[in-house]
Amino acid sequence: MIRPDGYRPSGRIAEAFRARRARGEAALVPYVCAGFPSREGSLALLEEAARAGADVIELGIPFSDPLADGPTIQRASFEALEGGMTVRGALGVLAEFRARSPVPVVLFTYLNPVHRFGVETFADAAREAGADGLLLTDLPAGADPALEARLLPAAGGMDLIRLLAPTTTPERAAEVADGGTGFLYYISRTGVTGAREELRSGLEREVGALRELTDLPIAVGFGISTRGQAATVARIADGVVVGSALIDVSRRDGVEEAGRFLASLRGAMDGVAG
Repeated sequence: MIRPDGYRPSGRIAEAFRARRARGEAALVPYVCAGFPSREGSLALLEEAARAGADVIELGIPFSDPLADGPTIQRASFEALEGGMTVRGALGVLAEFRARSPVPVVLFTYLNPVHRFGVETFADAAREAGADGLLLTDLPAGADPALEARLLPAAGGMDLIRLLAPTTTPERAAEVADGGTGFLYYISRTGVTGAREELRSGLEREVGALRELTDLPIAVGFGISTRGQAATVARIADGVVVGSALIDVSRRDGVEEAGRFLASLRGAMDGVAG
């Protein structure tokens, strides 16, 4: 795909999705909160995720008002902040991980921390730390074209990952897709993040409709917590995002068990019995 603005899919994120697609598989995209359960614990969890077969990792920068997140990630964010984690600290975690692993990382955060840090300063520091993409949950497509342009690859920035919801109209979805790069993050249901027992029945149809609008890979998240759910979404979408369930396992059973949990999901996505 070549978009009118000259953007071509490239870099580690695009390559990760291409590699999985070539094998008829979906990418595994776990979420890790910088500073949870501690600074070193979050670094260890990043490394466990890479060993477990993660193709892209979302690294959350904790924020005091995480409106898109449910109780699990909110609690992890608050604990990370109480432990002294900052934007610069999160970038330090990323830089240390990047020195050890080539797995692409998307920074997951909100607009306020980026503005407080300084947009240009943040973009430069994030690229220097090794970030491949940025997901700003509260920056709707088209809300600030100048800011978005400074973050697009054509401007020397990172992939700008966009969110789409079940309530997004086809017209708006096409507009959002045109303004995103890397992959599209499709929210499997309305509401906030958090593990759920069941997936919505209309998910396959909705992802199919999105494929008519864009060539970008489509990753599905919000609520995926079991091997069965991961396997189902892997048959429907290009990527499976796992966040709250991973945080829950790491809190309850530790970082190593969280890695085994991810490896189990990876096996289910690839059709391996477990």
